[in-house]
Amino acid sequence: MSWPLYLALKQLFPTGRRLPFFTFISLAGVALGVTVLIVTLSVMGGFGQQIRRMIVDTGGDVQIRGRGPISNAAEIMAQARKIPGVVGATAHAEGVVMLLSGNKPAFPAIQGVDLAHVEEVIPLQHYLRWGNLDDIDDDSVILSAALAQSLGIGVGGKVELYTPLMLEKMRRDEVLLPREFRVVGLFEIGHTQLDSNLVICTLRTMQDLYGLGASVHGVSLRLTPDADSETVAELLNQRLPPDTRALSWMDTNQDFLFILRLEKNMLFFLLLFIVIVAGFSVASSLLISVVRKTREIGLLGALGGDARGVAACFCYQGLFIGIVGTALGTILGFTAVYFRNDAVQAFARMTQSKAALERFYMFTEIPAHMAASDLLMIVVSSIAIALFAAVLPAWRAARLKPSEALRSE
Repeated sequence: MSWPLYLALKQLFPTGRRLPFFTFISLAGVALGVTVLIVTLSVMGGFGQQIRRMIVDTGGDVQIRGRGPISNAAEIMAQARKIPGVVGATAHAEGVVMLLSGNKPAFPAIQGVDLAHVEEVIPLQHYLRWGNLDDIDDDSVILSAALAQSLGIGVGGKVELYTPLMLEKMRRDEVLLPREFRVVGLFEIGHTQLDSNLVICTLRTMQDLYGLGASVHGVSLRLTPDADSETVAELLNQRLPPDTRALSWMDTNQDFLFILRLEKNMLFFLLLFIVIVAGFSVASSLLISVVRKTREIGLLGALGGDARGVAACFCYQGLFIGIVGTALGTILGFTAVYFRNDAVQAFARMTQSKAALERFYMFTEIPAHMAASDLLMIVVSSIAIALFAAVLPAWRAARLKPSEALRSE
């Protein structure tokens, strides 16, 4: 062990003494800053992962859309299945309806799915909480759980659907009566907005409700986990007709994903100031150490210690505080992330705000995901800040001349 490293450890942890106050404060500042960064970026990353999963599970990895209704969906699906990485394709139609249950109206989104192929792309059966996907037919629907609860209806109940096609019929002096459907299932995805505002029916039913004939509104594709959605979409666009375009899940949600990334980056830079403040604490404690040990530093110079070694002694202290503080903060951060839902549920019970949390944050649980790049950025930044904080005290100590230092009182 080199003498600068030995002296650095002896100054941080003097023999026969407990953890010195300045060392504790410096370590605690870095650790708390890293903890906050890990918890925040884990939650933000979890939201991103949760949103990606729900986007892909409800709309597929790639969506093929047209300027109008697509009449050759079967041909497009056949072409799509020839693309490497495509493992499933299904057609769909979507819109908005007025749903009436007794005296209670609602205006949910509605999606017609092809029962023969929907499970290749969208795992509906996985999200069904009551009922079975095999029970749905052209005279039945599946409701989101929160929508059914707001209407006071369950499996076996009946609802009436009113569509925009009725207005077009009225302009032609024609009458189109609302259709009555039987509720055969309830689903819950985990996203409050989707769970409170969606109806699922068969594709044929949706085509009848909107007067589409044999056309559809789009085709959704499921890819293998290692396939790149952007590459597949580009290959499809080379083969599709000019009035039809393939979009990856990132393209269809690019504005929202951009805002999510922007919030995550802004939070990182803002919370990094906690570590920077801890860096000032490290710098101030080391500067105090330089002042208190001026004579000892002069004695080192008199015994042959060069300025570079003296500076390295204080740089080692900053590096050690950065490494240990970051390690402690990482452990505390991941521990807090592990118990995040327990803490939030306890807080919600104490403040009676569980419904408000679900309504505004739109998730029934707080997700968490820490990307390796985010963790590396936190670790490197925290250690670098602590090391940089030790540069000024090291420079000051290296400039002390042995003769002047030994005369210091």
